[in-house]
Formats: sequence, structure tokens, C-alpha cells
Amino acid sequence: MNQDFITDASELALEVAGAGLRYGRTWALRGCSARVPRGRVAALVGPNGAGKSSLMRLAVGLRRPDEGHVTVFGRPPRGANLARVAFVAQDKPLYPELTVAETVKAGAALNPHFDTPGARRRLDDLGIPPRRTVRRLSGGQRAQVAITLAIAKRADLLVLDEPLANLDPLARHEVMEGLMAAVAERGLTVLLSSHVVAELAEVCDHLILVSRGRVQVAGGIEELVSAHRLLVGPSGTAPAGAYDVIGSSETERQTTLLARVRGPIHDPRWTTRELSLEDMVLGYLRAPDAVLAPRPVAL
Repeated sequence: MNQDFITDASELALEVAGAGLRYGRTWALRGCSARVPRGRVAALVGPNGAGKSSLMRLAVGLRRPDEGHVTVFGRPPRGANLARVAFVAQDKPLYPELTVAETVKAGAALNPHFDTPGARRRLDDLGIPPRRTVRRLSGGQRAQVAITLAIAKRADLLVLDEPLANLDPLARHEVMEGLMAAVAERGLTVLLSSHVVAELAEVCDHLILVSRGRVQVAGGIEELVSAHRLLVGPSGTAPAGAYDVIGSSETERQTTLLARVRGPIHDPRWTTRELSLEDMVLGYLRAPDAVLAPRPVAL
């Protein structure tokens, strides 16, 4: 389902429309628009300082937008609606002196619908000792505990800020494998940020690409990747057809265009090549002024 054609708000887990967030006189986000349908695993991608964490703070109600609006399941993320959202910050804040069992007990005390048996079962399946203190856990184990607490909240939207940060390749794989198992079991909608684009392609089906405080492009990954092509042709020419140029490079003999195509390319001098998700993302990051995100929808 392409987000551009969603008309029923009940189909959306998250909607950001023309949202802006300001710190003092500096805008961290400005004019951001994106939609995440229910049941999707959405990757939030962008360079450091692009506004990813700011966008997540809006989604989980830690900040309210200074302009535009943000809704979660059709309502602002505050009050009773916050029970539908779970958030794991990048530093995965846990009390280091508590044991894993005590951490689960604290989660149950703070969340009225907390699934204690499910949390204990998940941690046991992961082989995380309940009597070990958080301080003595590995980085991957701490990430698993933090994600377990978020899942056990029984929220409908799980927001993860850099869940794979500072983890070795094996730990990253184990964290993502455990997360996807929980998503399949619970039918969660997930929004996660990460710099590891190659790994996101294996688990995510939706993309929000942020640069310079704006959403550059957003939508279903399969639809976006299939709509972008690398066009290669003679220098000094332009192919005939309907397309939007994202970025270009040129040598004495050859011109290369990264483009979002809207129809066939009719010039036989030009060849068309498919792109991977990583190729497409890197192309947008190299052209931060290219914005092909959906326009905000008036309420």
C-alpha cells in the first residue's frame, strides 16, 4: 500500500503533516510530512543531525510540534493515547544496579497492562539470566532487555532510536531477529532509526528518509526502489521520458542520472539500471535538496 493513496486515517499508525520542531531559534525539523501504515516496519534514515531523534520525540509525545501536526492512530500522542506507544531511546536507559528480574518488575509497576509472563518468557528464550544485574549484561543483552520491556507494554507502535548502535554484527543480527519475531507475533507497527541501511532492507518494508530537518522521500520500500533507476547516456544529452532527477554526475563521454521515473525512457542511447535500497538512499543523501516526500494533508 503506497502511503500517497491512503485516505482512511484508521489505516495509519503514524501521520506527520507539515510538522516543525524548534529549539530556541533553530529549527530541528521544518515542514516534515510522512505516513506509516499500520503493521509496517518503517526505517527512519538520515545523517547525524538530520532530525531523526527530533521526529521520534514528536511521535512518542516527548515534544509537541511548533507547527503542523502529528497523530498516532488518528489522535495526538498524549494522554491516554500514549499507552499505545512504546519508546526505546538510543542509550537504552536502564537502572544498572537492578537485576533483570527486578527490571521486569519495575516495568510491570509502571505500566498497567504490562505482560510480565511474556517478558520473562522472551528473556528466558534469549538466554538472559534473570538474576544478573543490568551492569553486567553485554550491549546486545541490554538492548534485548530494553526492547523486551517495550514489547511487554503491549503497545501498538514501537519506536526504537538506533537500537543497533554500538553492537557487534552478531548482536545486531540477534536483536533484529528477536524484534522481528515479536512483530510477527504481536502485529506491531515499528519505527526504527539506524545507519545500517543494508540490514534495514532485510527487515523493513517502509522508509522515511530525513535530511536537513526535512523528509526527503517516504513510502513503501518496494515501491520506492522500483520507481528509481540509474540512467546512463552520452554526455551533454538528456533522455526523453517522464522522470525527476535526484542527482547527476558527468564525465567527458557519459552522464549518469539517479532518477525517479514516471514512465518509460524512450531514448535508445540511454540505458536503465536497477538500484538497491542502499544505492537509492545514498543518492538522496548526496543530494539533500532533492525532496519528493508527500505534501501535508489538510485536516
